[in-house]
Amino acid sequence: MDFIFVEGLQVDARVGIYPREQLAPQAVEINLTFGVPESAADRDDISDTIDYDKVVSRIRAVLAERHFNLLETLGEFLVGLMFEEFGAPWVRVSIVKLGVLRGVRRVGVYIERSREGVGVPPARGSGVV
Repeated sequence: MDFIFVEGLQVDARVGIYPREQLAPQAVEINLTFGVPESAADRDDISDTIDYDKVVSRIRAVLAERHFNLLETLGEFLVGLMFEEFGAPWVRVSIVKLGVLRGVRRVGVYIERSREGVGVPPARGSGVV
């Protein structure tokens, strides 16, 4: 399986359960890696893969409209979006709130999912090839 990654996507989002988090959007950072067909490069045609520009645009549009209480819920939503709208067979996403707590630089979640029957790739740095 080949992968596309989007790292450091910064977007304002309405995420949180605390009153201060519900007053206004806050900065979050999204890192997303998703599987694409190995044959995507064969014809050198964008229609054979997942267009990361469309993925980023869709994420920005959703976050401009919706509120999520939990980062976990937002993460699961993004995984579902990648599966259903973009046909990704495997997705890894991390979502980080920036500067949400005094003295804490980042707070976030990490979610990894695959469609049924799709093997999960080894984690980075595991030494498995």
